[in-house]
Amino acid sequence: MVVSDFTHEEEQLIESEFQALLADYARTNHRQKVEIITRAYHLAKQAHNGVKRLSGEPYMMHPLAVARIVVREIGLGSTSICAALLHDVVEDTDYTAEDIEHQFGPKIASIVVGLTKISGGVFVDQAVKQAENVRKLLLTMSDDIRVMLIKLADRLHNMRTLAAQRPEKQRKIAIETQYIYAPMAHRLGLFPIKTELENLSFKYEHPELYKEIDAKLQAVRDAQKENFEEFAAPIRKKLMMMGYEFKLYARTKSVYSIYKKMVTKGVPFEQVYDLLAARIVFEPTTDFSEKDQCWMIYSAITEIYRPHPERIRDWISTPKANGYEALHVTVMGNQGQWIEVQIRTNRMHELAEHGLAAHWRYKAGSESEHELDKWLREIKDVLANPDPDALAFLDTFKLNLYHHEVFVFTPRGDIRTLAQGATVLDFAYQLHTQLGEHCIGANVNRTTRTIGYILQSGDQVEILTSEKQKPEPEWLNIVVTAKAKDNLKKYFRKQEDEHIDHEQQGITTVAKVVNLYIKGSDTMGVMMRILQVMSDDYRINFSDMHVTSDGKNFTCEVEAKMYDMDKLGKMCMKLRKIGGINTVNVTKIDGVEMQCDCASLNKNR
Repeated sequence: MVVSDFTHEEEQLIESEFQALLADYARTNHRQKVEIITRAYHLAKQAHNGVKRLSGEPYMMHPLAVARIVVREIGLGSTSICAALLHDVVEDTDYTAEDIEHQFGPKIASIVVGLTKISGGVFVDQAVKQAENVRKLLLTMSDDIRVMLIKLADRLHNMRTLAAQRPEKQRKIAIETQYIYAPMAHRLGLFPIKTELENLSFKYEHPELYKEIDAKLQAVRDAQKENFEEFAAPIRKKLMMMGYEFKLYARTKSVYSIYKKMVTKGVPFEQVYDLLAARIVFEPTTDFSEKDQCWMIYSAITEIYRPHPERIRDWISTPKANGYEALHVTVMGNQGQWIEVQIRTNRMHELAEHGLAAHWRYKAGSESEHELDKWLREIKDVLANPDPDALAFLDTFKLNLYHHEVFVFTPRGDIRTLAQGATVLDFAYQLHTQLGEHCIGANVNRTTRTIGYILQSGDQVEILTSEKQKPEPEWLNIVVTAKAKDNLKKYFRKQEDEHIDHEQQGITTVAKVVNLYIKGSDTMGVMMRILQVMSDDYRINFSDMHVTSDGKNFTCEVEAKMYDMDKLGKMCMKLRKIGGINTVNVTKIDGVEMQCDCASLNKNR
């Protein structure tokens, strides 16, 4: 018999929290495995016997709280609940990983070990060490995503109880949460957790500003509630007439989201007009598809209220990279204010609230590859780099967590998701490393673009390649995605290791920057032919290309790097022979202005 060092009141408190955990678990659709959860609870309680948190409460309340977040707010099952209960046992007590495996099996043990590896903070004094800590976190996560999901639950409870920490410790943990964990929650589709982490981080990082905005928000809350009920009444009536089972409720912006709006728009609190949003969550009928019914509800709402034509977001036809699906419309309310309405089915709502965990449940039997699965695979690819620049890794990781997505189509109509600001070259590397290394540009919406062209949502992109095209160091300034940057760095390291000497190959190692002016008839395929001649027949790398056309004639200004200048005249002559082209001039070489046509170049050569 184990003697408890908890007081009678503490024993009651702990037991009450455990019963609440079991009640949360009973409300899920998971196969009930109460026995193994109970065993994990008793072992954790024994391991943390008598230990207190800084707040003064029994330490055992922390793993119980984490386990409740895991099941109630993320929607995970018994394996994750057990791992959450045991997540601090190996690190803080005499129990070993072998003890956990012996009693609970290898899966629970491996998750606990993974959580032990990433215990503590990511941020330390040395920036290089920070990056290594993030790499360690990601390596562990890429083996079993539940490690990261439980870690987020752990961080959320720590943030909820951060008041017990010293102010300097509060700020350090808050910055770390804002920098790593909040965007991670966003990337995994856990929007409520992401929002709360951001809000709590802001509260401890900028306490005075938080108090000021929160006080103003509280002052207008009652009026907002009254306005919402007036706004919602005709919508409720219409949805009931349509025969839907639904919930319609208000969503007030968080303090942090209001602060972001104030900063980005450059306005005071009083001019943030979309403090209030409405959300409709409904059970679809079998008569029409989910998508069709969302648009039917949209139509019903816009018969009541005037929609804002530029503020419709269709995340149903094209879901976000983290799996988010919904239809957003902004309408003019009764008081003359714009109100966003989010329209979701119950399935979409579950995915939005529980992110990746919900996706797994709905994905059963599906062979389609989800964007998050692709992202996890890309993480593994990046982490496979044996010799990373640690600081660069941290930058690219942060970039890809905070990014906004653009949706780009392949020629066959397949959708690819890229970070906002991604270029043609980023897209080429996402499709395949070889495409990236030999990319000379792309046909974007049937218009030829350079490798540095920034892609927009809806673009259809066909990558153009040449076997003679090779990566240049300047490409690192063109790409924004971690995958492209990582592959480029690998390529350049390989070149260095192989000690390639261009002079031994009879090629000038220092390229010259050549500016060309090309004019001719705007016929089908003429730009494609120009690119093919310059890249396939001659060793040239494009820096910039600007094309204008009136529908009949075009002008093309090209800036490129050329390694063998002896061939410049011949290349210009070959360009001149392309059907429809009537002018090919060299306007600059290494910034020195000149006006040479192809004939004079060949004569001088």
